[in-house]
Amino acid sequence: MDRIPTSTLKRLPQYLEVLKQFTRAGLREVSATKISVFTDFHQTLVRKDLSYTSINNVPQSGYNIKQLAKAIEELLNWSDTSSSYLVGVGHLGSALLGYQEFSLRGLTIVDSFDNDPAKIGTIVHGVPVHSVLEITSLAAKKHIKIGIITVPPEAAQLVADLMVHSGIKAIWNFTPQKLHVPTDIIVENVDMFASLAVLSRRLAEKDAQ
Repeated sequence: MDRIPTSTLKRLPQYLEVLKQFTRAGLREVSATKISVFTDFHQTLVRKDLSYTSINNVPQSGYNIKQLAKAIEELLNWSDTSSSYLVGVGHLGSALLGYQEFSLRGLTIVDSFDNDPAKIGTIVHGVPVHSVLEITSLAAKKHIKIGIITVPPEAAQLVADLMVHSGIKAIWNFTPQKLHVPTDIIVENVDMFASLAVLSRRLAEKDAQ
């Protein structure tokens, strides 16, 4: 399987959303130029990204929207539903448990974990909450490959260690804590504080103008 650049992988979902908009508008075909306009990416970059799919850009016509959307979903492996665990059922964790869009993109959170006795044994948005101590035993039984971390930063490394020990191969880290894991473990960090820093600074600069 060809390795696709991370930058391309992060743009493909944006193309997919635009294609869905075109479909709702009744369009059947679309050019790279039109996709470029709706995503603010240069058309040359759009064509390069879409070249990773098996769909050809037909001159004077463009891409078949339905075929291209399906090809992108397959490229992102969203057609193959993956079961995952979420650790940390606080405000953020609970919100993610209730986010139904995940299932449309190949991700299903089947169990969640916390160390708060008041939460253990409850069900949040249809997902049972277990003790953190049960991660290893349950993950081995269900062959879970993806772990989502939404705990306080100081607990993130310990949770990551538990996930790795449980056989989890990919970690979605929603904490600002840098994780130290074996080289064969995939980690994707969602740094909300970095995004907030940019937003806050740009707002201050705008107000100062």
